[in-house]
Amino acid sequence: MSFQTGLSGLAAASRNLDVIGNNIANANTPGMKSSRAEFSNLVASAIGTGAGSQVGIGVEISTVAQMFTQGTLTTTGNDLDVAINGGGFFQLQMPDGTSGFTRAGNFKLDSVGNIVTNAGAQVMGYPTDTLGVATSTTAIPLQMPTSAPIAAKQTTAIVAEFNLDARAPVAATVVPPTPRATYGTSMMAFDSQGVATPVNLYFVRVASTATDNWDVYDNLTLPGAPIGQLNFDATGALVTATPATLTLTPAPPSIVPAFNPTIDFTGVTQYGSPFAVSDLSQDGYATGELVGLRIGEDGVITARYSNGVSQASGMLAMADFRNVQGLAQLGGGAWAETSSSGTPVQGAPGVGRFGALRAGALEESNVDLTAELVNMMTAQRAYQANAQTIKTQDQIMSTLVNLR
Repeated sequence: MSFQTGLSGLAAASRNLDVIGNNIANANTPGMKSSRAEFSNLVASAIGTGAGSQVGIGVEISTVAQMFTQGTLTTTGNDLDVAINGGGFFQLQMPDGTSGFTRAGNFKLDSVGNIVTNAGAQVMGYPTDTLGVATSTTAIPLQMPTSAPIAAKQTTAIVAEFNLDARAPVAATVVPPTPRATYGTSMMAFDSQGVATPVNLYFVRVASTATDNWDVYDNLTLPGAPIGQLNFDATGALVTATPATLTLTPAPPSIVPAFNPTIDFTGVTQYGSPFAVSDLSQDGYATGELVGLRIGEDGVITARYSNGVSQASGMLAMADFRNVQGLAQLGGGAWAETSSSGTPVQGAPGVGRFGALRAGALEESNVDLTAELVNMMTAQRAYQANAQTIKTQDQIMSTLVNLR
């Protein structure tokens, strides 16, 4: 019996060394979770045997448990690197079509724009609108728009914020009349094909009634009809703004018809300081190529284009389990659900039980090298001790055999 007891100890110690060696080998693997061999004793039992006469018959590894403690977050600066600070896993679609889960966020783009892991699994996420609001609760493989340029968008609205000089005289009361170009600004709008079309706005002070009034023009041609009017009260605040009718006609040979963007003058003031434009923006843009991606702490993936536009292109999906110890390792930093782990609970980063994301960072392995080296020495001594029991039993049997 001592031989079998010693052999079980050797087998358990050898497997423990395998677990420790695997931990040490993966000390630099992103998202790696260390494992621990857990032992249990073997006891012989027989009918009628009293509790005081039971003798242990060895040891076994009852399970190899994984330690899902948080690893250190290391900044990498890579746009597609992302770390989970808290609970949860990234959802994956494995190459064979099954579901997988990982803590390693060192993602890549493949040749068709899919976000994938180094093992070729596709990263799952939720589709969003351009502002980053999820449009579905069903996770799908995330694919970025790398194959074609972003379509152009026609300008539909212009926002203008500026100050008109309250000290300016009524243009027609001075000799010569104040030139229309004295108070003016310009910008570029875009037609439906993304072709830039100039927008010019000029402001001319006219006779006051109950309010201070300024006519708005879109050209310098005299006399010309104003396209709108701005009215200010005695405090310099905008009271009313007659809707400006702005007509933009693309230059030949364009076949794009004329279009009429609206102008928002809400932020215009009239104070006793020089004319100054503080904001002039519009919502159109030309076509553009994808130049970069960025993952936010909320999991929203923002695509940056060569035309200066940034748009959300999806949101990373996360999952968690009641019993993470029940997950089965798949290799490549991935796990699979089992009956022991339970079904995954899905959600978005930073919501409820799910941790927030850290963009441009990776979660390091949670392996403590110092502790593993100490464990290795302990396991080595255990192996030697079990070998010694076999040696001692052999000496005892040799003595019995040599009795005369």
